[in-house]
Amino acid sequence: MPDIPVGSWAESVVNWLREYFTPIFDAISHVMLWLIDIVLAALTAPHPLVITALAVALAWWERGVGLAVFSLAGMLLLQSMGLWDESMQSLAIVLVASLLAIAVGIPGGVLAAKNRHASSILRPALDAMQTLPAFVYLIPAVFFFGIGVVPAVVATFIFAIPPAVRLTELGIRQVDPEMVEASAAFGAGPMQALRQVQLPLAIPSIMTGVNQVIMMSLSMVVIAGLVGAGGLGSTVVTGISRLDIGTGFEGGIAVVFLAMYLDRVTGAFPRARKQPNKPREAAAVSEPEIATAPVLSKTA
Repeated sequence: MPDIPVGSWAESVVNWLREYFTPIFDAISHVMLWLIDIVLAALTAPHPLVITALAVALAWWERGVGLAVFSLAGMLLLQSMGLWDESMQSLAIVLVASLLAIAVGIPGGVLAAKNRHASSILRPALDAMQTLPAFVYLIPAVFFFGIGVVPAVVATFIFAIPPAVRLTELGIRQVDPEMVEASAAFGAGPMQALRQVQLPLAIPSIMTGVNQVIMMSLSMVVIAGLVGAGGLGSTVVTGISRLDIGTGFEGGIAVVFLAMYLDRVTGAFPRARKQPNKPREAAAVSEPEIATAPVLSKTA
C-alpha cells in the first residue's frame, strides 16, 4: 500500500495556521492570561484564612456542618503542607476553564435541543471529543500557544465542554411537552417559554453538567502540569519524575481534596420545581397560582 503522509499534512496545516492566525492566537493568549491573573489575584490576595472561612461558609450553607468541618480540615491541611499557592493556581485554572466551557456548552446544548440538525452535527463531534485521550488536547494547544498556563487552560476548556452540551440538551428535551404547550396557550413566545419554563425545569440536568465540567477540568490539572502550567499538576509531576514519594503524595492529596470539595458544593446547587405527575394535577392548580406563575408574565 502507498504511504500516506498524514503527519506531513498535519504539519503543513499547523504551520499555515501559525503563519496567518498568529495575531488571533496572541489575542486569545492575552485574554486567557488576563482572566487567570484576575481569578488568581482574587484567591491569593486575601489571607489564606479568609479564603478558608469563605470556603467553609459556602460548604456549610450548601451542605451543612459535615462538609463545613471537612472543608476546614482540608484547607488547613493545604496550608500546613505548604501547597496553598499551588492549590490556588490549580483552582484558578479550573475555574476559568470551567466558566468558559459552561459559557459555550450551555448555549450549545440549548441549540442542540431546539434544532435537530444542530444536534445531529454536534453529536458525532462530542462523541469524538469524549473518546480522545486527555493528552491529545495538549498537542494543538502547545503548538499554537507554547508552554505555560495558556495551553493548559485552552486544552482543559475544550476537554470539559461535552458534558455541558449533552446534559443541557437532555434536560431541555426531558421537560414535559404539556408544560411548554400550556405556556404557549397563555401567550408565551418560544424564547419566553425557553427562559421561564424549559430552562428552570432543566436546572437539575444542567447543574449535573456543570458539576461534570468542573470535575473534568480538575482531572486535567495533573496533565496540564506537563506543559508548565504550574499548580498542583507540577507538584505531582515533579514527585513522579524524581521518584519523590512524599511530594507526589502531598500533591495527590491536595488534588483529591479540591475534587471532593468542588464536587460536593456544586452537587448541592438549587434544584428545579417538581413537575406534576399527571395532567389532572396540572389542571387542578388554582387560578391564583396560575396568575402568579412566571410563564404568564408577558412583560418578561
